[in-house]
Parts: sequence; C-alpha cells; structure tokens
Amino acid sequence: MTMTLSEADFAAPIDQRFFEDYEPGAVYEYGHLSVTEKEILDFATQFDPQPIHTRPEWANTGPFGGLIASGWHTTGLMMRLFADHYLSRNASLASPGVDELRWPAPVRPGDSLRLRATVVSARASRSKPDRGLVHTRGELLNQDDQVVLSLVAMNLVGRRP
Repeated sequence: MTMTLSEADFAAPIDQRFFEDYEPGAVYEYGHLSVTEKEILDFATQFDPQPIHTRPEWANTGPFGGLIASGWHTTGLMMRLFADHYLSRNASLASPGVDELRWPAPVRPGDSLRLRATVVSARASRSKPDRGLVHTRGELLNQDDQVVLSLVAMNLVGRRP
C-alpha cells in the first residue's frame, strides 16, 4: 500500500478533485513501491526483451554491472503512483502527451521508489470552458534520493461544476 509522504497534500480527496485543486508550485510526494527481480524479468520478458533486463548473468557483465528494469517498466511504476494519488478520479479526462521523458539512473532489484509531483502550470481551456490543462513535473526517486525517471505530464482535468 502506498501513501502520501509529504506534509502537504491536496485539500480535496482524489475522488472529489477538480482542475482548480491543482495549484502551480505545489509539490506532493507519494510512495513507496519496491521492485523485485522477478517483476523486472517478467515485464522485460513480455515487453522489452533486452539482455540487460532479462538475463541476470549477462547483465552482471554489461554496462550497468547488474540487472536493471526497463525504462518502460519504470514509467509504468511512476504511472501507478501518479494514478493512485495525484490524478483526479472524477475529473481526469485524458492526456495529450508527455514531454521530456528521461531515465537518468537505472532501477535495480530491491529499489524502493517514490513519486514527487510538482504542479508546473494549470490553465483553463479557452475553447472548452469545462476543463483545464495541468502540466506536472513528475520525478521517480529511489531510496538514495536519486532521480530514476523525470517527465512533464500534460493532463486535461474537468473544472468544478
């Protein structure tokens, strides 16, 4: 079970959250997710079958000195925390995309990960007044406070009726 890690959290619970609740400059942290070797192998075998993700014996001699999670697996873990804690359950409409996706450090078996979400901007739609666009800097950090993923997410969020 993951939880809020920062002192600040949204005033509105996730199932009552609207566009107006995403205030630029607000920072929230949620976690923790642990990553096992089996999860890394299972994901990579199905979706990213490169030896650095699927063959521990090869990975030990590879460029990272051991098995690492696929960046796409890492992105999925970030999305889990993002959906569980940050995105409105009643007003999240869609995402037109993600910018600046980076994996600056690898995720390894046994890592404990947390999400830091910073509301970069929130602007009401000019063409559709029932919604707004929220830009969020998402960072996934490991137990050593090392950023293992960063991105800027764009989310369309319904306005409070």
